Amino acid sequence: MRRRKAKKITILPDPKFNSVTVTKFVNNLMFSGKKNLAFKIFYEAMEIIDEKVEDSTGLETWKKALENITPSVEVRSRRVGGATFQIPTPVREGRKQSLGMKWLIGYARKRNEKTMAQKLAMEIIAASKEEGAAYKKKEDTLRMAEANKAFSHFRF
Repeated sequence: MRRRKAKKITILPDPKFNSVTVTKFVNNLMFSGKKNLAFKIFYEAMEIIDEKVEDSTGLETWKKALENITPSVEVRSRRVGGATFQIPTPVREGRKQSLGMKWLIGYARKRNEKTMAQKLAMEIIAASKEEGAAYKKKEDTLRMAEANKAFSHFRF
């Protein structure tokens, strides 16, 4: 590598749950630097989940949902001799979490509920039950990798 390794920025834990993962999720949720609003949306979603799901807390449900939608393998395009192949590769630990969060937030934004907190809460509940659009995205990625397993020897 020509350049030096980029420094990892330390992320402070959130004030309510004291979790770094929550802060990372809120950072992904944030629009135009409005972190306070993003925290408000997330905490409101946790309250909605607490009301709807009786057997576990909002944070536990959110962690289970994230665990359910984190991908283990993904396909990457690689050009070999004029042809482009989709090569299945394992996903790094940090990227797994990042992809899961982005999928969860992205598909929550596309839902039809009234407020963002409700959209997020419903998507989290669906993902914790292994259903919903974000979980389907994970399944599709896994299926793609499975279908292209024959090209795994092209991995670099």
